[in-house]
Amino acid sequence: MEITFFGTSAGLPTKERHTQSIALSLEPYDTDIWLFDVGEATQHQILHHSIKLGKVSHIFITHMHGDHVFGLPGVLTSRSFQGGEAKPLTVVGPSGIKDFIENNMALTHSHLNYPIHIIELNQEIDLTFNQFQVKAYPLNHGVPCYGFRIEAPSTPGKLDVDKLKALGIQPGPIYQHIKTQDTFEYEGNIYDTAPFKGPDKQGPVIGIYGDTKPCANQIKIAQDADVIVHESTYIEGDKTRANNYHHSHIEDVLNLLSEANVKHGLLTHLSNRYTLDDIMIIEKQLQELHPVSFQFVKDYDSYSF
Repeated sequence: MEITFFGTSAGLPTKERHTQSIALSLEPYDTDIWLFDVGEATQHQILHHSIKLGKVSHIFITHMHGDHVFGLPGVLTSRSFQGGEAKPLTVVGPSGIKDFIENNMALTHSHLNYPIHIIELNQEIDLTFNQFQVKAYPLNHGVPCYGFRIEAPSTPGKLDVDKLKALGIQPGPIYQHIKTQDTFEYEGNIYDTAPFKGPDKQGPVIGIYGDTKPCANQIKIAQDADVIVHESTYIEGDKTRANNYHHSHIEDVLNLLSEANVKHGLLTHLSNRYTLDDIMIIEKQLQELHPVSFQFVKDYDSYSF
C-alpha cells in the first residue's frame, strides 16, 4: 500500500505547499484509490502524478473547514471526464457534506455521469468497504471532525510446500485452492487445509486524522498502527497556542506515537509560517531527541508499507 500527499500545508497554501489532500493506494489488495480530504488545487496536483481520478472510489472528508474541502467540487466534476464515467463514488464526511456537494453541483449547473453515495457521520461508526474495515472516531477540533482507522484484510498464510510434496502434491493450480479454501480433495480424500499453511497474515493498519487537539479517540485510531497520518500544525514553541486553537503541537503527536506503539508517523498540516528549510532543520533536531519513527512530509511525498 502507499500513501501520497498532494497538499501538506495548514489553513493557507504556500508557494511550496498546497492545502490538505492525501491519497491511499490499496494495492495489492485492490486497484482503487481513496482520497482523504480534498483541499483547493487537489485536482491540479493530481495531474502531476500517475494517479487518475477515475481510480478514486472513495473520498473521506475529516471536517468542513475550507482547507480540507474547497477542492472537492472540482474533483467531483473532473472525475466525470477522467475515467470516472459510470463508476460509483462513495463520499464519507461529517454532517453538512451532502448539502455542500448538492448545492455546489446545483449552483454551478454541474452534472456527474456516475452515481455518488454520500454517508454523513454524526457519531463513531464502523464501516466496511471491499473487505477493508474503516472506523470513524470523533476528534476535538471545535467543529465536527473525524479521524479514520483503516484495517486492511488479512491474507492467507504461507503454504508448507514440503508437507504438500510429502503427500504427493506437486506445485500447480491446486496450491492456490489450498491457500484460499478450508478443504481440498486429493486422490479421493478430503483434507483440511489448515495443517498445510501458516496462520493468516494481518493486513496493515493505517490511521488518518483530521485536525485535533489531544483527545481519547486519538489512541483508539493509532493503537499498534503500522502508520498514521497526523496533523502537526505547530512544530515548535509552547503548546498552549496550538491547543487553544484545537490543534496539535509536535510534542502531542510524538507522545501519541510512543504511547500508541505506532511504527511510523507521517506528519502533515504544518503551519504556513514554516519554509521547507525550517521544517528540515526542526525535523532533524526532533529526531535526535525522540526515539519514535516519524517524518514531516511535503507535497508529492509517498510512503509505501
